[in-house]
Amino acid sequence: GLAHTVGVALWFFAMARIPIADVTAMNYLAPVYVAVGAALFLGETLHLRRILAVAAALVGALIILRPGFREVGPGHLAMLIAAVFFAASYLIAKRMADETGPEVTVTMLSISVTIGLAPLALMNWVWPNGEEFLLLLVVAFLATAGHYTMSLALAAAPVTVTQPVNFLQLVWAVLLGAFVFGEGFDLWVIAGGTVIVAAISFMTWREAVLKRRLRTPIVPETKL
Repeated sequence: GLAHTVGVALWFFAMARIPIADVTAMNYLAPVYVAVGAALFLGETLHLRRILAVAAALVGALIILRPGFREVGPGHLAMLIAAVFFAASYLIAKRMADETGPEVTVTMLSISVTIGLAPLALMNWVWPNGEEFLLLLVVAFLATAGHYTMSLALAAAPVTVTQPVNFLQLVWAVLLGAFVFGEGFDLWVIAGGTVIVAAISFMTWREAVLKRRLRTPIVPETKL
């Protein structure tokens, strides 16, 4: 809950300062950090394919940031750090879900994040007017619907199917930023995000292939 609280706070900080496409693309670094963290803290082996995927994703982040060619502001730095905290939250939740079950983990995470973000909300509290209140209700509905449909997708299909579809967020972020918020198209962000997406997709696909090879068949079956 503490890790996720910090990640959410940094995410909102970044969202108010840099284009939505930058936020979305840099948030894809979280799965890369998860792979590194799993090797460091959960005892998983960091195979060559994971190392190459991590390296490619970091190159993608550099393409987005382009240090030395454009100003790297506080919003970009906040997203780099936010991805680390989101990865830490995922790793801890994964460990706790194995011990207590996903329902307990999600419930406790929701409660602890609400408590953790409350002081920040009170420090900057502004009473919403009627229009803003309706917009907040829409945001809450869309977020809840997104989590619910993602749960349905995870229950119906393997991660190798759902993960690539999740990368469509970058497409929607670029379109929303350009046509709704007037942020324009940044080809460097699209290119860097594509590199990160390709790295994560390769790592996810390769892990799935190896798991299928290692699966023990039933006696009459032929091992593929």
